[in-house]
Amino acid sequence: MKKAVIFGCGNIGRGFIGQLFTESGYEVTFVDVVQELIDKMNRCGSYHLQTVTNDEVKDYLIGPVKAVNSNDKEAVAKVVAEADIGATAVGANVLKFVVPNIAAGLALRAKNGAGPINFIICENLHGAAQIVRDMLNGLIAPEAKAYLDTQTGLVNTVIGRMVPAPTPEMRAEDATLIRAEPYKELPVDKKGFVGPIPEISAMTAYDDFEVFTARKLYVHNCGHALMSYVGFLRGYEFGYEAMADQEVRGFMLAGLKESVQGICGEFHADPAWLNAHVEDLLVRFTNRRLGDVIFRLGRDPLRKLAAEDRLVGAANLACAHGVKPVHLAWGIAAALFFNPEGDPSAATLQEKLKAAGPEATLKEVAGIEPGSVLGKLVMDGYQALLKNRKALPENR
Repeated sequence: MKKAVIFGCGNIGRGFIGQLFTESGYEVTFVDVVQELIDKMNRCGSYHLQTVTNDEVKDYLIGPVKAVNSNDKEAVAKVVAEADIGATAVGANVLKFVVPNIAAGLALRAKNGAGPINFIICENLHGAAQIVRDMLNGLIAPEAKAYLDTQTGLVNTVIGRMVPAPTPEMRAEDATLIRAEPYKELPVDKKGFVGPIPEISAMTAYDDFEVFTARKLYVHNCGHALMSYVGFLRGYEFGYEAMADQEVRGFMLAGLKESVQGICGEFHADPAWLNAHVEDLLVRFTNRRLGDVIFRLGRDPLRKLAAEDRLVGAANLACAHGVKPVHLAWGIAAALFFNPEGDPSAATLQEKLKAAGPEATLKEVAGIEPGSVLGKLVMDGYQALLKNRKALPENR
């Protein structure tokens, strides 16, 4: 049987990529640190995936799977050495901890004279494949450098499936249970592969991959940010609650209209294709059974306010193509008020605002120059929200 290795047994690893690999005829070995989960998957040889919509619940037993602890360096290297395909789904901040294991596995492949291998990099990080390659270049054994350069594919992708973290109740019911929406599309960057592109369920390789990155970041992620930051100010706990508020829904749609115009201008994308994606998201964002919380959708505002990220990046694209991003700017302003308990990034942002004020903070965090078109629009929104936390611009 063909073998796959997935670094990360969390939301995306278990909630999406594991399903696609097993459907494609692979035995999957997960690499993770949660010993309870590792032990149960090894006992059962499978895990429980549930896909949910407002109208339907479907249960799947995903297998064959097994798992190893990432602290067992020798076992992990052996898994990588024997794999036919790989993936990472650990989160951008955790990559630095798993890349050494990948490097050790690649060195063993080189020593054994193994064929090429491709890793699909399922991280919410712009240019993730090149970042991983740079990290590997700094760690790989000299005798394995040629194998990394010529026999290792690192492939960018964007993950559209929404997979919230399991609740304590779900974990108590079954440590392996993961709940996701049924959306099933895996676009990948054709240029990242080495050798023949494997046939993977729901995966399509594209030459013009950049537009898919823009669609995910500046439509899907941007929509979540717009909805979550104004939803937080209105006291909502769940994303579907915010979507039921027609003012929030209209605000999000107006912001996405600005973003779509910027993407079309920059990438010559088909507006009908992007607008169809927006319409699909309107349905998917209202998924009550998924139970996606505002906290997850908005957390880490320092990262989400970065210059090329979902809000500021979309607003800059719009400005570059003659679009006045009023609603995107108000979304950026609303993010400055996001301060839930349990989010260190949000706490740090509040400290910066208190110490330096909004304009200096926006320049430092988001690269937005005071007095610029975007800077003025954001400050208009910020001042309005100071007076009324539920204020929104008029939809045009």
